Formats: sequence, structure tokens, C-alpha cells
Amino acid sequence: MRVAPSVIAANFSKFQEEIKKVEEASADLLHLDVMDGVFVPNITFGPLIVKAINEITDMELDVHLMIVKPEKYLRQFIEAGADWISFHAEATEKTDECIKIIREQNKKVGLAISPPTPFDRVKKYVDKLDFILIMTVNPGFYGQKFLPEILKKIEQTRDWIVIHKPDCLIQVDGGINSRNVVELDRAGVDIVVAGAAVFKSDDYEKAIKDLKCLKV
Repeated sequence: MRVAPSVIAANFSKFQEEIKKVEEASADLLHLDVMDGVFVPNITFGPLIVKAINEITDMELDVHLMIVKPEKYLRQFIEAGADWISFHAEATEKTDECIKIIREQNKKVGLAISPPTPFDRVKKYVDKLDFILIMTVNPGFYGQKFLPEILKKIEQTRDWIVIHKPDCLIQVDGGINSRNVVELDRAGVDIVVAGAAVFKSDDYEKAIKDLKCLKV
């Protein structure tokens, strides 16, 4: 299991220190939630902050765009330093164009789906993806409770991927902790995004090892 701590849960008054701590704790990616106040009822940050974060860490940046019409902004986030980029299937009518833009810049491309969206709606795109991000809460705010009914969607996605695109990774985001990560591991998840489970813990190294299903 790979772990991508979500900086939305970090202490922003000690931001550089927080990022260094998760880097030293063997996090695999750094997850950045970009929200526009339109697609989701919250606002976070844009390319300038992504660029600033990129300048203080060597970790790969996993940028999750929760914004409408992502095709208009993808190049800005790529130029800012995004290494992995996911956008929501529900937020654009130009999915193929978004995938093409990201691919042309040799970045990892991911397609995100919210809890109500069935996998069947997006499986035609999977052969073009590096990863699919399955939300296990409704996007917009961190700290929500994990929706266990999404496990069936994850299993369905994994079964399809194993047959048709085995190199496409499954990432999940929302309400993930050391307890439910065991179920996610069994369901075939490759990457977990965790905010509070890491940044609100007393020991980042232990928290990340727990999420990787490793013994400390």
C-alpha cells in the first residue's frame, strides 16, 4: 500500500515542518486537494501554492482537482509542479481532452469519481489512465466518515482492471484510517489518501506504517 498524506489536514502555520515530517516518515506522495467553491462547497488553493510546495519538497505531488472545467487549468498546475493529476469525471464534458493534455506533459493521469458515480460510467477511459481515484466520502471537506458501501465499487473496479488494464492503480480518498485500511487492502486498493489519520496523529511515522499495513 502506498500512502499519500493530504496537506489539507496539516498545520498551515508550520507547513514546511509538516511536509518535512511526512517526507521523513516515508510517505510515498504528497496529496494536494484543489477546490474551487463551485464543484465542491469549499475553497482551498491554486497553482501558486502548488508551486510553493514543490519548491520545499522532493516528494512527488499528487494534485486532486475538485474544480469545474479542469481542461482550462491543467497546464497551470503542471507548470506549478504537479506530478500526478486527477480530475473529476463529473466536472467536465472533455474527459478525453483532459487526459490528452496531462499525457502530453508526461505526467501521471487519474480520473476521480464521487460516491454516486458508478464505475461503469468511466470504465471506457481506464485504458488511458495511470490511476483511478475512487472517493470514499463526498468531496469537499476532510474529516468525513468513510462510506463502507463504496467497497463494492472498489472491488468491481479492481476485478475489471485485473482483466483489462492491470497497470492502472486504484487510489481512494476519504475517511481512511488504520482500521478501515485493512478492508481497502483486501479490496485491491494501491494508494490511500489520508489527511487527519496522519496530520492529526502524534506519530507520523507510526501512522503511515499503519496505513501501509506494516508492523512498526
